[in-house]
Amino acid sequence: MRHPHSSLPLGFRFHPTDEELILHYLMKKLTSSPFPVSIIADVDIYKFDPWDLPDKAVLGEKEWNFFSPRDRKYPNGARPNGATSSGFWKATGIVKIIVASSMAAGRGGVHFNIGVKKALVFHRRNKPSTHL
Repeated sequence: MRHPHSSLPLGFRFHPTDEELILHYLMKKLTSSPFPVSIIADVDIYKFDPWDLPDKAVLGEKEWNFFSPRDRKYPNGARPNGATSSGFWKATGIVKIIVASSMAAGRGGVHFNIGVKKALVFHRRNKPSTHL
């Protein structure tokens, strides 16, 4: 069962754009600024199988948002450690660059890159066969 938030108005829906997620939620998280309502959970998604994630989310029915640390597979590498007990997460597909509009960023007439979005795919591990 998801965590109900009685302070949210009836019918509240949370569908922020990528730009809004970065500028209004992630930036507050990075600067330790307070959130009016906690609607994004802190979950290390790389440690969970995909079927376990919906129960970890604060909000969402088909789509969920999480603040997740990037655990590195190797200390000096860029590759994340995405191994779980039954498989592994892997970034795949095209990297989408997230651009902030000048209005949202408070700058005049310029668009600039504020982040990237990568799709993660979960690959199941085959169970090892046991030999007697």
